[in-house]
Amino acid sequence: MLKGTSASPGVAMGNVLVVKKQQIEIAKKLIQDIEAEKKRLSDAVEKSKIQLNDVKEKALGSMESDKAQIFEAHLMVLEDPELIDASMKKIEAEKINAEYAIDSIENMYLAIFADMEDEYMKERAADIKDVCSRIKMNILGIESTDLSALDKEVIIVAHDLTPSDTATMGREKVLGFLTDVGGRTSHSAIMARTLQIPAVVGLKDITSRINDNDYIIFNGETGEVIINPSSEEIEKYKKLKSDYEQNIKALGSFIDRETMTTDGRKVEIAANIGTPKDVTAVLKNGAEGVGLYRTEFLYMDRSTMPTEEEQFEAYSEVLKSMSPRPVIIRTLDIGGDKKLPYLEIDEEMNPFLGLRAIRLCLDRKDIFKTQLRALLRASVYGNLRIMFPMISNVSELLEAKSIIEEIKAEFDADDIPYSKDYQVGIMIEVPAAAMISDLLAKHVDFFSIGTNDLIQYTCAVDRMNEKISYLYNPFNPAVLRLIKLVIDNAHKAGKWVGMCGEAAGDVSLIPILLGMGLDEFSMSPISILPARKTICSLNYDDMKNLIERINDIETPEEIKAYTEKTINK
Repeated sequence: MLKGTSASPGVAMGNVLVVKKQQIEIAKKLIQDIEAEKKRLSDAVEKSKIQLNDVKEKALGSMESDKAQIFEAHLMVLEDPELIDASMKKIEAEKINAEYAIDSIENMYLAIFADMEDEYMKERAADIKDVCSRIKMNILGIESTDLSALDKEVIIVAHDLTPSDTATMGREKVLGFLTDVGGRTSHSAIMARTLQIPAVVGLKDITSRINDNDYIIFNGETGEVIINPSSEEIEKYKKLKSDYEQNIKALGSFIDRETMTTDGRKVEIAANIGTPKDVTAVLKNGAEGVGLYRTEFLYMDRSTMPTEEEQFEAYSEVLKSMSPRPVIIRTLDIGGDKKLPYLEIDEEMNPFLGLRAIRLCLDRKDIFKTQLRALLRASVYGNLRIMFPMISNVSELLEAKSIIEEIKAEFDADDIPYSKDYQVGIMIEVPAAAMISDLLAKHVDFFSIGTNDLIQYTCAVDRMNEKISYLYNPFNPAVLRLIKLVIDNAHKAGKWVGMCGEAAGDVSLIPILLGMGLDEFSMSPISILPARKTICSLNYDDMKNLIERINDIETPEEIKAYTEKTINK
């Protein structure tokens, strides 16, 4: 039995195909003919473009168009002067071989991504790696494994799978895949969920533990993998597979259903997104709105600040697509583990407690004002809700709101249209904000609880540190008491409360959040239907009684066990 990170749910059983990537040996060589070397690079880039267009067409035939557009992004990387032109200049300046030049520029960019602690941004390095690897292979004349031409059903085992691999693999022949590396936000994991292929990643050394044609079974939901299982284990997994497939079919009936408890309490289930392209999955899964649009991804993977017009286009696209459903757009949340290479921020001893999120925006009002102008202009296209991150006191909130008022005055003077019906809210992710939520509630239309940071700051635990990850627990009584305090204070002021952290989609925690009176649950699109099914099966009054009973329970483990026992009675 091996244990990895769940990347895509489902149960897979079958024989293994171990995919071993040919090692690309890159050595520095001095060259005489600079123009010939530059041509080697340009020819490889052109060949890569042809291949990527082919990959994109295959991807369009096997997945939603918005997910296939990742390869449009790869084609844009090939056009990026920061990568290709820089490599050409390196060949010319240093008189070196083409593969070494592109490899050096690639490594420079990968180092920038590696410095970011944010898991999503680390995984974006996969784009650059995938494209540069393709170029280098074409320079050296190395052929890659074609996973689209499989002739039998297999479970693919690899050190890692690139976005190209997962998009073009023969879906009907791939039962699932396992990798040594990767996380839930890696492109391969996202693609697996899109294609509904079971997957487990981060298994460390699965490729060295297994051989071609070994029989394997795994559970993509728990991350459990069994190599050469017993007949008893095979029978058990056959039952798990059947149950899972029946459950997926049953969830389809919840797509257009109201999210309402058995005794009539209605709540809203919304989705978290990072780009306008994510809206397709939001609508497909029947979300009632967008509870968190992370605008920082507009600012990343580029060399300059996005213009007001670029931001306006992105925000208005999401608002139009979701209208009349509400869309909560979070203002720029940069700093801490998310840095921009083109934005100078002084090195800090502890960036998580430093100039980040709303603090950075209030320090750089030029950046903040550009974003708020774009948001207000886009407001005429849908149901906009503006949300400020990492508010820790009333003064910050009032200052941020005053900038909106300044912009509105400018718009009125210049006859620029904007909606008067937008809402303003804040994220509650700092314990200080939770403690004064009664004061903050006077100045907002809503709260959205960001559990990812609230847990981290409340428990003084770095959620990226594996040695103390056991302390990062949403069932911690201190965390639950803060959440309850925030909800109660908001409701006393007549304001609604949502949650956009990972905890909102945790079906084991949902009964507690429901009993506390949470009004909106926002989560990854793939979590929407299981969450709706859970809420529709619960009685609100019973969940309120549950909250009273867990008040005196001392440990997270006991709270979780008691909740599960109560629900499963």
